[in-house]
Amino acid sequence: MTDPRFDVLGIGNAIVDVIAQADDDFLVREGLAKGSMRLIDAAEAVRLYDHMGPARVISGGCAGNTATGVASFGGRAAFIGKVAEDELGGLFRHDIRAVGVHFDTPALSTGAAPTARSMILVTPDGERTMNTYLGACSHLTPDDIDPEIVRAAGITYLEGYLWDPPAAKEAFRVAARIAHEAGRQVALTLSDSFCVDRFRAEFLELIRSGTVDLVFANAAEVHALYQTADFDTALAALRQDARMAAVTLSEAGSLVVTAAATVAVPAHPVETVFDTTGAGDLYAAGFMFGLARGYEPAMCAEFGGLAAAEIIGHLGARPETNLADLARQNGFSI
Repeated sequence: MTDPRFDVLGIGNAIVDVIAQADDDFLVREGLAKGSMRLIDAAEAVRLYDHMGPARVISGGCAGNTATGVASFGGRAAFIGKVAEDELGGLFRHDIRAVGVHFDTPALSTGAAPTARSMILVTPDGERTMNTYLGACSHLTPDDIDPEIVRAAGITYLEGYLWDPPAAKEAFRVAARIAHEAGRQVALTLSDSFCVDRFRAEFLELIRSGTVDLVFANAAEVHALYQTADFDTALAALRQDARMAAVTLSEAGSLVVTAAATVAVPAHPVETVFDTTGAGDLYAAGFMFGLARGYEPAMCAEFGGLAAAEIIGHLGARPETNLADLARQNGFSI
């Protein structure tokens, strides 16, 4: 097997984030579940935008954020996702390429659907509530999966949100098959506990069948996956089902879970939590960067914690500090 051209290939929804600060009363008035992600249509996106406060427009998307994080560590990253030939599509394409991520998925033709956007409301405690219009994302198909790019990536990283559009779901399976046929690894992030609720049986099948080699989840997603309020029970089930899992626990750090052991890794110190948008995405970036470069899993979790700490210190889900430099400043050898 040849050495990979890319450390990580992210496949996911190409989304532009529209981020505004809001108080809890606004969420209540809008009937929004704090900390959740819901899918909305174009009309609701316009309505909600009209009611939001002043907003910043920043490229986002789960797997896109992760790919940019890998690149910021000095890793080689690629991304597959669908944008439209419109202003936001051009913004997304520019932003992800500007940080060194390979991205050449053909854009959706003009008029078919606009580039996806997520209306993100950040409350004073730093929690984010996402309202996502998928738009062009829903048009990702197996034809968009470039087999050569998949074969050239050490790890193909798939986001659980891809499981919503049927064609994207099939693209997900095609990519996983190509990666394994090439002797590469496949990772899955469960994305959101509400996403897990929608597709629990299918996610469990992916994990138990070995379709995915590495699972990323937070505590809420693990609870949802195994439908239990007892974390130890859920963790034991995950340890039995998954080849490897990385479970984030917010300020408590993270756990690296394998059949052989569960290893706890403390969180990287954070002065102020400003916006948790993208924390899990950047944790995955650091973890997979480390894994692709041959570090032990516990050290991979250290990289993940460092990246997550950087991202929650500012608005938006793309790094504002070079993560390779930050790692060296904190005594990491990369």
